Amino acid sequence: MEGPRRAFVVVLDACGAGALPDAADYGDAGANTLAHVAEAVGGLRVPALQRLGLGNVTPIEGVPPVEQPVVHGRLAPLGHGKDSTAGHWELMGVPAPPMPLYPDGFPADVIAEFGRATGREVICNARAEGLGAIADYGEEHLRTGSLIVYTSQDSVFQVAAHTSVVSEAELYEHCRAARRMLDVGRVIARPFEGEPGAFRRTSGRHDFALPPPTRSYLDEICADGVEVHAVGKVADVFANRGITSVHPGHDNPTAIAAVDRLVESLDAGLVFANLVDTDQVYGHRKDVQGFARALAEIDAAAERWVADMRPGDLVCLCADHGVDPRHPGSDHTREHSPLLAIFAGQDGRRVDGLMARVGASALRWLCGRDADLPGAPFTPALVSST
Repeated sequence: MEGPRRAFVVVLDACGAGALPDAADYGDAGANTLAHVAEAVGGLRVPALQRLGLGNVTPIEGVPPVEQPVVHGRLAPLGHGKDSTAGHWELMGVPAPPMPLYPDGFPADVIAEFGRATGREVICNARAEGLGAIADYGEEHLRTGSLIVYTSQDSVFQVAAHTSVVSEAELYEHCRAARRMLDVGRVIARPFEGEPGAFRRTSGRHDFALPPPTRSYLDEICADGVEVHAVGKVADVFANRGITSVHPGHDNPTAIAAVDRLVESLDAGLVFANLVDTDQVYGHRKDVQGFARALAEIDAAAERWVADMRPGDLVCLCADHGVDPRHPGSDHTREHSPLLAIFAGQDGRRVDGLMARVGASALRWLCGRDADLPGAPFTPALVSST
């Protein structure tokens, strides 16, 4: 194998590129996050992503197609769901199984068992947008010490608590108790701080996820002795399996800075990063102006990363699901992932297919081999020098 190789897989959280064929089964017919955000703001301004070919992936106002895109396409999951766990697993070759949903809140017996385990009462217990749940129930939580529990259309059990009432360490213990009780995809700790009317989340979010049910491309890469660096919530959604190093990324500035450092200093290995603000800060709140600003910041970062690429580098920009601002409610939407892939020798072709193509391509790029997992690589086979 020729020289050290690096791969950077950067997930633009919730930046879906159009409804999947089964989107109507999820109530998401017609969803298209990138296109609808662009329409809402009078066109996106993302010159670097435009030059790479984002407008070739799907029509987007303000982002016309280019004559010489990089390898690009729209990718689909093999399994179920439309949240971060499902999306990130699918990118690494793990079809997401059906997971239990609680659109009307959790059953009384589950809440009672959680109360016994934590010694605290529960408030909210409904499907809710996270910042809205904190705004609506934060004062009652401060008065009573009751835990704010909420869910969404996804398989999640989220627990919010003010750090002056429940320390982050205690909140994590409560979430571990819920993890032992439940078979939801993720139990998420949501610590917050501040005064009523100005509550804000801390950087202490932690996801307690089920481990992937099957082997992933991360496992394959690690098995070959190649380092896997997770940025942001990636390590959490894989329950730390197939990960060798974890880097903070609770918001986009932190995650982008981590990727910047790794682009500059990493000798070899995989960087698998999540840029979360387009989802948790802007997407669920339907803040299309904020979403567009976040994309512009990502665009500037992508321009740096591509400019600093070494000959043995692969960069894949993709997504995990959508969060269409036109969709009723505040939940995720079942959408394709866009793909932009930059590497030496790429020929600009369109490569639709499974999301698992990303993991398959990273394995082939880094390790020079394929695995018996879903997804056809779009990177070339390595030619031995012997």
